[in-house]
Amino acid sequence: MSPSPLELVGTGLFAVAVAHTFLTKYFERLAHLQPNHAGIWHLLGEVEVVFGFWAFILLAFMAVHGGAGEPTKYLEGLNYTEPAFVFVIMVVAASRPILELCKIGARALAHFIPLSESLAFYFVCLSVVPLLGSFVTEPAAMTLAALMLRDNYYSKDISHRLKYATLGALFVNVSIGGTLTHFAAPPVLMVASKWNWDMWFMLGHFGWKSALAVFVTAGIATLLFARELKEIAIEARSSERTVPRMLILLHVIFLAGIVYFAHHATAFVGLFLLFLGVAEGYKHYHDRLMLREGLMVGFFLAGLVTLGGLQQWWLQDVLTGMDSTALYFGATALTAITDNAALTYLGSLVEGTDDAFKYSLVSGAVTGGGLTVIANAPNPAGFAILRGHFEDESINSLGLFVTAMPPTIIAILAFRLL
Repeated sequence: MSPSPLELVGTGLFAVAVAHTFLTKYFERLAHLQPNHAGIWHLLGEVEVVFGFWAFILLAFMAVHGGAGEPTKYLEGLNYTEPAFVFVIMVVAASRPILELCKIGARALAHFIPLSESLAFYFVCLSVVPLLGSFVTEPAAMTLAALMLRDNYYSKDISHRLKYATLGALFVNVSIGGTLTHFAAPPVLMVASKWNWDMWFMLGHFGWKSALAVFVTAGIATLLFARELKEIAIEARSSERTVPRMLILLHVIFLAGIVYFAHHATAFVGLFLLFLGVAEGYKHYHDRLMLREGLMVGFFLAGLVTLGGLQQWWLQDVLTGMDSTALYFGATALTAITDNAALTYLGSLVEGTDDAFKYSLVSGAVTGGGLTVIANAPNPAGFAILRGHFEDESINSLGLFVTAMPPTIIAILAFRLL
């Protein structure tokens, strides 16, 4: 397929945006060196802004090249349901009633693990909570796990190595942990209906392998940092209930309803507005809602959708030119620079594929979902929650890539050898 000038410009801007995600610290330094222009440099130093910023550059080019109506026509042809859903589920899952319920459940489960309290709770946060993404969706699982890790470990001035190792393990485990079902992980959802994959198929071909890799990764991380983790005192009050049972139940109903209508924006946005009314009416049982963080993550993903809409011309050709083994590793690598849901969607457009192609595409896409912040839709949510506890409130993209490699290798071994 011969690309159009617009597709070439879109691909060029997409490449610039990917490079920009690795250079955010450079813009933060410019903000200190040039205080008169600190505002714009700080803006460009926000990872959540990157793809939205370059998406606006693309729309400006479209307006100049094709007229004022061209950007509107292009945007109306895209689907922004996923960015809107991630914003909504992140705010609801991070509310105090939901977070308190999850903390109580995690601590109760940790009591059955024959380790010290801090070690057992850390293991649960890195294993069981990411696997919940198969039922409450990956963005919700990422939000809950990141918040519990932030409150109980990152806020305790842990070492630089532990912060990055935990982040890499979390991102990879959430990415593969959503494959126990056919409806919760975006890269699986994109193909499940077309390829007739149900829950039993997912459990038999993906789920048990993912669960094994998740527990192995969490176990290794727990053992490697056992000495440091033992010295951390878990807050006793985190196991106490401060919210009425009926309000917790109501929030669970809101969460379940939003998950059920995850692909119907009109329905889940309506539920979200009702949730905001309840949260305002019972604000003495709520902490600050994560509206700003959620909006920033939604903006990031919307920018990714806008730029990603022009990448089909090269991605689909790349996918069709690989055998099953090359496709698996190619999908793992491509996921690091593209959203894995977009990758599986483009692969589903290829006609005449066999079962080996389908398995390699999806397993490769979820395997590489923790390597970068753009690889998996929930990653920006975890990034936004934890970034404030890193040096200069910035997570180094190369540091994330390096520390996510060992968990990624464990996932590769699980999907390719078992």
